[in-house]
Amino acid sequence: MKLDNRHISSVIISGGGTGGHIFPAIAIANEIKTRNPEAKILFVGAIGKMEMTRVPDAGFDIVGLPIMGFQRKLALSNFKLPFMLLISLLRARKVIKKFKPEVVIGVGGYASGPTLKMATWLRVPSVVQEQNSFPGKTNILLSKKVDLICTAYEGLENFFPKEKIKLTGNPVRKNLSNDMLSKKEALKIFELAENKKTILILGGSLGAKTLNDTMLEMIQKGADREVQYIWQCGKYYFDQLKSIVSEKENPNIKLLAFISRMDAAYASADVIVSRAGALSVSELCLVGKPVILVPSPNVSEDHQTKNAMSLVNADAALMVRDLDCADGLINNVNSLLTDADLSGRLSKNILGLARPNATSDIIDESENILIQ
Repeated sequence: MKLDNRHISSVIISGGGTGGHIFPAIAIANEIKTRNPEAKILFVGAIGKMEMTRVPDAGFDIVGLPIMGFQRKLALSNFKLPFMLLISLLRARKVIKKFKPEVVIGVGGYASGPTLKMATWLRVPSVVQEQNSFPGKTNILLSKKVDLICTAYEGLENFFPKEKIKLTGNPVRKNLSNDMLSKKEALKIFELAENKKTILILGGSLGAKTLNDTMLEMIQKGADREVQYIWQCGKYYFDQLKSIVSEKENPNIKLLAFISRMDAAYASADVIVSRAGALSVSELCLVGKPVILVPSPNVSEDHQTKNAMSLVNADAALMVRDLDCADGLINNVNSLLTDADLSGRLSKNILGLARPNATSDIIDESENILIQ
């Protein structure tokens, strides 16, 4: 809850590496600008990562740190990591001292660690925006010194100091909570039929392979002609799959490398199949459709499985392990298409977990620590 009308006038927002970190960061920046158009905002990212182009495209300035991640397999870059970390800490310190932010907000990703570390060292008010149900080691360490931890899930007292935790949710796209399209309007965008059930398949980019393989198997077995698919296969697989899945032979399948109108895709769907990244899960709660989550096994701390289980335990989604995708996914899709009671219950329960005011709540709490 906001205490008064004190708005942030200067902020550093740090993090990135994936869209799941970058989108919430930009959403936070936009909310700050909405409240105070004169606010000075600077992003700190990792050199060579996607935030270095996505953030300027969104209209904000960014500086880069030469930070990198630890490779689990033997790699030369691991030997350079301590030196890159030291350089990144020193550079973050220089940036903070020069920019003089009122507050520093870390959203996760390589750059977030050294930036928040130096903010706490310089005694600048600092915020961790923890997106997952199972925090990474960096945020757990940072939590001892930061002033505020905004979480998307309950039950993180085992990882963070309880008195610093505020349950806010994750920022999501504004058009998912405002002015949602009707299903009829959405289906027109994808040139799909109104009288057929629609399955939305969201594999992301690098995380799409298992879902793509399963979809191909379904096609080879003869996909149900009464069902149609919006299939985001990822840019790495699109050209190969386009040669296999022709629209002429498969008119019920809309194959896309990337879905730019995600609001329309969600509105079109009767059932959604998705990975379980933090941002995806938060959006799916807001959408309120029956969901099957297939956690990626290739993420640190297996946090996608933990994100998915937080919904499964609330009877708000179904989950299929990546290893079981070939058979388990098809069976679960069929269950949701034929069992109206199950689909209705999952939709109601997942919608109950939504936090549409997450971005605003995060800024409220961040402004409050400047007042206290």
